Amino acid sequence: MEHLVTSINDFLWGNFLIILLLGTGIYFTLKLNFIQIRKFVEGLKLVTGSINLNGKAADNNGMSSFQALATAIAAQVGTGNLAGAATAIASGGPGAIFWMWVSAFFGMSTVYVEAILGQVFKRRVNGQITGGPAYYIENAIKNKKIAKFLACFFSIACITALGLMGNAVQANSISTAFNNAFGVSPLLVGIIIAILSGLVFFGGIKRIASVTEKIVPIMAALYIGACILIIVLNFKEVGHAFAAIFSSAFTSKAAFGGVMGVSVKQAIRYGVARGLFSNEAGMGSTPHAHAVAKVAHPGQQGIVAVITVFIDTFIVLTGTALVILSSGISLNEGAGIMITQNAFSSTLGIVGHGFIAICLFFFAFSTIVGWYFFGEANIRYLFNSNFSINIYRLTVMIMIVIGSLMKIELVWQLADMFNGMMVLPNLIALLALGKYARTSMKEYEYFSENLCAA
Repeated sequence: MEHLVTSINDFLWGNFLIILLLGTGIYFTLKLNFIQIRKFVEGLKLVTGSINLNGKAADNNGMSSFQALATAIAAQVGTGNLAGAATAIASGGPGAIFWMWVSAFFGMSTVYVEAILGQVFKRRVNGQITGGPAYYIENAIKNKKIAKFLACFFSIACITALGLMGNAVQANSISTAFNNAFGVSPLLVGIIIAILSGLVFFGGIKRIASVTEKIVPIMAALYIGACILIIVLNFKEVGHAFAAIFSSAFTSKAAFGGVMGVSVKQAIRYGVARGLFSNEAGMGSTPHAHAVAKVAHPGQQGIVAVITVFIDTFIVLTGTALVILSSGISLNEGAGIMITQNAFSSTLGIVGHGFIAICLFFFAFSTIVGWYFFGEANIRYLFNSNFSINIYRLTVMIMIVIGSLMKIELVWQLADMFNGMMVLPNLIALLALGKYARTSMKEYEYFSENLCAA
């Protein structure tokens, strides 16, 4: 099975999806006049001005803008930032981080379009506001049968990629980290995570929003603070780390840290693939959160969405990468989260393993909650019944337990495969409906300018 999945990923992530993702990001960056640069400061103001750890409760009319932001970041900032950065460097060399940056920069314009389309095409289903790619894919193609097929294909891929296999990845990394740090049984960890997750799942959108708005700001601040501390302590090696990132992005020479020489193609492949798994721009996941945000104009949530990718990749993921590359550890010892734990422990001592295990628990747990929510939106789209949602909740809980015991290499390969399957119909819809984003951008800019003048 692992050989089959690897073969599929070699095709999807060889050149095909990389060209599509980067191409789409470049296209929208030019079409929207570098929206990620022009509106970056405004986006920061919107995000920082809306922070509230105990905001107005979410309801059937949606979440507050900050709750939607927190849910999106909860999904983005998880295993991909801690274990994903390590696997990208181990498999693609330090140069993979450069290509993560490139894909994230252009992905910021892609996620802007995703958020706006999520807002424009959201619907009320059984009294509850919901939305996401499945809803806007239906409007992307004139042939309704093909449009419906692509929308259903996306929904199935999303449910499988995020709700099932994706959450298995999160549980796998948590159980590995706790076993490595404290010797706790992976099965026990998986059961505990499943129970805690179930308590949130069965609480609905109100409990999901309440959990993410509290966990995300606190966990991000603690982790970023620890990264800054280690980078400062290892400041003499930081310059070498940046040099390795840039040189390895364009050459095939052997990298430091024990990684054998890798090709530029490998650096790009693992950088873009792990970057997508981390920031999810173009994958079609975060529009589910942005769609239910209660905002004055879709353009406002589009700008907020841009900041989520920046926080995920340029702050959290980059912090992890610099800690790993400046630590001087061998990247051939261990895999995934173990590399990150070893890097933190090389500076913080025995505390490092436990710190990462605890951080990963909160990061990955919040991602489980966010990805469950995205999957639920697609269950609503396909079946629209409370019975099917309850079955989905129980299935996710079972996959969390199974994922905690799975072979890590296979888990990551499966995650890459299903992520790739989500990308295809989503990008088709983005390119077909991009005019809505451009129109929304102009409307919002006109609205903002006249509001300021008044």
